[in-house]
Amino acid sequence: MRRVQFIELHEQPWFPPPLRHEITDALEFGLNLLKAYAPIASLLQSVLDSTRSWSIVDMCSGGGGPWLDLSRRLHPDTQAFHILLTDKFPNLRAFQNVRAASENHIAFYPDSVDAMKVPGELQGFRTMFTSFHHFPPEEARALLQNAVDAGQSIGIFEITRRAPSTIVLMFPWALMLFVFTPLIRPFCWSRLLWTYLIPIIPLVLLFDGVVSCLRTYGPQELCEIIKKLSGIQYQWEVGEHSKGSGRSPITYLIGYPKALVT
Repeated sequence: MRRVQFIELHEQPWFPPPLRHEITDALEFGLNLLKAYAPIASLLQSVLDSTRSWSIVDMCSGGGGPWLDLSRRLHPDTQAFHILLTDKFPNLRAFQNVRAASENHIAFYPDSVDAMKVPGELQGFRTMFTSFHHFPPEEARALLQNAVDAGQSIGIFEITRRAPSTIVLMFPWALMLFVFTPLIRPFCWSRLLWTYLIPIIPLVLLFDGVVSCLRTYGPQELCEIIKKLSGIQYQWEVGEHSKGSGRSPITYLIGYPKALVT
């Protein structure tokens, strides 16, 4: 199955911001409810230990991504452990909610952050969860090149895959909203309207979920992208991390300056 470059509705500039925020709230809730990225906690721990990078800059964070769950699974050996959420369209209400739930262990950057042009003052191990597929090949390369030019480590993680079995899972993922929407925080009445009376949120999530699978890069394509990067010597790791129990693996790309590892 070849990669398809198509649009996801909620990432478009014309998409209503209130609806976008409610959709990213739902995505954040689902990722943490299902503990979707829990299996890569040990892999992430190993990279952070090796590079001694305990300041994390999460890009394209949406409603907070999986960090509320992941942050509790990591075991830093320093008090300097710090997670900063960023996004091109920051969902500040959701970010504030995640910060409070994490007892201020997770912070956020209030201004818009373009993942291809990360502000110089944001230093740390860059992470992206279920968002790298948003970028077409040239922009994906520019995003990675920006990290290399800044001398920053980066980790890309994707639970979506261009596989029929994963695409089919987008349907129960969308249907979950009809059960769990009242539990999503921060609570808002409009989310009930756009889920139960006029089901725009489930339909957009279903559409965008299928498109996400079709846009996701496979390991071979990620290798082709990093071959075109230039600059200081980096160590790159590309693969698929099995989640066990017959579930689909998580695709990952991790890069860091070789000078960081002794």
